[in-house]
Amino acid sequence: MNFTDKLHHLAQPLWSKSFTHPFIQELTAGNLPITKFKFYLKQDNYYLTEFATLHQLIAAKLSNMADKKILLAGATFDNNDELLVRNAMFAKLGITDSDLANTKPTPAAYNYITHMYYELNTGSPARATAALLPCYWLYSEIGARLEEKSSPVPIYQQFIDGYAGDEFTNSTRAMINLVEKMSSVVDATERNQMINAFLKSSAFELQFWEMAYQQKQWSFESRI
Repeated sequence: MNFTDKLHHLAQPLWSKSFTHPFIQELTAGNLPITKFKFYLKQDNYYLTEFATLHQLIAAKLSNMADKKILLAGATFDNNDELLVRNAMFAKLGITDSDLANTKPTPAAYNYITHMYYELNTGSPARATAALLPCYWLYSEIGARLEEKSSPVPIYQQFIDGYAGDEFTNSTRAMINLVEKMSSVVDATERNQMINAFLKSSAFELQFWEMAYQQKQWSFESRI
């Protein structure tokens, strides 16, 4: 079993909960309230903006140009497949630039991003790249699982199609290969840290669905 196969195997208990989460199940069935989907999109915009920045910061620490290119492909709004999909959805749902600018990160979004910055700033590019990977790989698998199930809500189908498409699949495969390559040039201790970073991100992915479904905010905000 190679390193990324091991990551995939270890993540299954967490990923299976994402596959069966009510947010995903109701989105597929078409009965997810649109308010919950809009809440998700606004939080995900915060996440993806920081996610793109992380790609750039990690790339800056690498010397291999091919590896840098893989990360830089996800570092800009123009080339980030997820951000392009989201922008089309914002327009259809009437989510404005002002709405996005005024969206404050929820605990789940904040914690997930903080985790990835921590892996970069106190760890290594290898750990940070491993922390990025679940966002690609889990969504790609969700897209593949749901591809043959047509949601009756067109914008929910667009969400599914975006992650089942060739572009996102190819980006995911490139990131998997990059993490595999990085794991081959570090010691066993660092590989364990990469596993830890990957699994934490997988746990945060599950928390993100729950956050969106429950529309969870900071508990103290209502008292400010």
